[in-house]
Amino acid sequence: MNILVCDDDKEIVDAIEIYLVNEGYTVFKAYNGMEAIEVIDHQQIHLIIMDIMMPKMDGKRATMRIREENNIPLIMLSAKSEDYDKILGLNLGADDYITKPFNPLELMARVKSQLRRYTTLGSMELRSNVFQTGGLMIEDDSKRVTVDGEDIHLTPVQYKILRLLTANAGRVFSIEEIYEKVWKEPAFNPENTVTVHIRKIREKIEINPKEPTYLKVVWGVGYKVEKI
Repeated sequence: MNILVCDDDKEIVDAIEIYLVNEGYTVFKAYNGMEAIEVIDHQQIHLIIMDIMMPKMDGKRATMRIREENNIPLIMLSAKSEDYDKILGLNLGADDYITKPFNPLELMARVKSQLRRYTTLGSMELRSNVFQTGGLMIEDDSKRVTVDGEDIHLTPVQYKILRLLTANAGRVFSIEEIYEKVWKEPAFNPENTVTVHIRKIREKIEINPKEPTYLKVVWGVGYKVEKI
């Protein structure tokens, strides 16, 4: 199991790493929210321990960004103990909340509890790693896409677009939103770029691209993957 620890205090990160490694976990480290998101984009992470107060991007904004695309278990770590801060953290998408200073044994217990909740019985595979609607399935660990059991071969950009929409099936994303979330940069006249990729994806996943079952346009708004 891979765990991401994100805190701007390197001593705290190193201390948590020691306990996690002793429990058999693999640890990835980040020191602000932007670094955490970068790790998640490139590594298979099963749980996140996220501090709130950090430079560049704090834990609250990072949690909101993470929750836009996946359901990785997240434990929020903070020096604040007021009920308001706990409630805010949970409302932003945290699964649990622990305050500093904390008992390392308690933190380890919470880590194990969250991992148990988010794993399937008898399996180490996380539910959040598979996205499915109808016959369309994305296995994010292996970056495998299938339609009715047949493998679909996508480019990395096509995969990211389809993953974003499938993980949020039923939700409509504007062209600007799709561009900014996939290309990770501000959108300036992105319509042609996104539209071309959407067309290519449809050609690969739809029986009839002109009458799509999955990847649909909502005129004047954007695109969505149908929730079936």
